[in-house]
Amino acid sequence: MKTPVRIKTISDLHKLMGMPKPHHPLIELIDLSKQKNDTGITAVIFDMYVITLKRGCNKLFYGQQQYDFDEGVMAFLSPGQILRGEDSGMPQNIEGWMLFIHPDFLWNTALAKKIKQYDFFAYTTNEALFLSDKEETMINGIVENIKNEYQTNIDQFSQDIIISHLETLLNYSERFYQRQFITRKKTNHQILDRLEILLSDYFNSDDLLSKGLPSVQYISDNLNVSATYLRSLLKTLTGLNTQQHIHEKLIEKAKEKLSTTDLSISEIAYELGFEHMQSFSKLFKTKTKISPLEFRQSFN
Repeated sequence: MKTPVRIKTISDLHKLMGMPKPHHPLIELIDLSKQKNDTGITAVIFDMYVITLKRGCNKLFYGQQQYDFDEGVMAFLSPGQILRGEDSGMPQNIEGWMLFIHPDFLWNTALAKKIKQYDFFAYTTNEALFLSDKEETMINGIVENIKNEYQTNIDQFSQDIIISHLETLLNYSERFYQRQFITRKKTNHQILDRLEILLSDYFNSDDLLSKGLPSVQYISDNLNVSATYLRSLLKTLTGLNTQQHIHEKLIEKAKEKLSTTDLSISEIAYELGFEHMQSFSKLFKTKTKISPLEFRQSFN
């Protein structure tokens, strides 16, 4: 892969695209259907927040994941993230838009801090936001309001009005993502199935002895989703976060060993990846309300 081109400002973006001077130095909405990608660039890093809605594109990658743009899809990038096409270049003939917000535009506003709390800026791209026609119309209306505001004469109210529209856009996006966790059951249930298989294989392997308990990052990496997305998904569907799922599988395995083997409590703790029996016993009692020994004695 070629070295990514870094776009630091809205002006840099306009120069790259061969566009005239921007209306505003810190925020820009680009109509993708009116742009030709003949720059030969295959990868780019924006030092800005980027919100995009695209159609007619299924060969665009965010990190190592491919965006699914078969339907109207929104995607979100934080400053410093890599967006790339195939080796032949970025996709052509794309419909939709890209909204660029330089972090300086958010300076001294409540959104500067709040924007970091929207998990979807860290989501893997194959779980970008799918929109119904009605939802897409609503989002497009908000974005058009943003464009109209920054392209008019800038005054003392402009920033507050645009920030308000941006918060509305992000809050609706958050609502639609929560809906997606529930309605896209096939994808979500596949992740749950894969999580179950991954945890079962790990707890039945020698990895516990050599590596200890699996971390949240290990689980998310092996499921090819971000840790924040997996946490939100699992919390919505099951009420438990990723760490709690790891502990649930651990307790399940511990109960199996306590009830079917003659191993001592300390030996079981060691086989389950604990250096100290006390840590295992404390976790077991926290989860089950009884100690490992009391659980074992209940079978006698």
